Amino acid sequence: MTHAPTAAPASGIARAVEAAIALFERIPYSALALAARVFPAAVFWQSGQTKVSGFGLSDSAVFLFEEEYRLPLVDPTVAAYAAAAAEHLFPLLLVIGFASRFAALALLAMTLVIQIFVYPDAWPTHGVWAACFLLVIARGPGALSLDHLVARAWRR
Repeated sequence: MTHAPTAAPASGIARAVEAAIALFERIPYSALALAARVFPAAVFWQSGQTKVSGFGLSDSAVFLFEEEYRLPLVDPTVAAYAAAAAEHLFPLLLVIGFASRFAALALLAMTLVIQIFVYPDAWPTHGVWAACFLLVIARGPGALSLDHLVARAWRR
């Protein structure tokens, strides 16, 4: 009589790895999505804060767009106002989780402009931002968001 081969018992290391993976898989998506929304939003908000003085544009903001950023086809004053507005509006939307996918898309577009035209050597940083934005765009903002509450109310 022949017996079917049985799987060898898992080693202690294999069991530990499997247990760790099972623990990692229990991390709720809402926590990942919240981190993907809040942390890059903070970077853009802080950048926006450097462009304003009170309720107006700071003197240095236009200078940066004239001398350092030098975006093609865009007037530096217009670019400074647009960047200051976008760096305040879209991070706020991401943090509260409202219109999250669109806010993430807008910040992803800004990230691409920064990468291509302003700081092309900063691709590791921009790649991290892009990964966060792509997660929110593809999977949504998670349960800890106004979008989630609106979607629940809409389904009722």
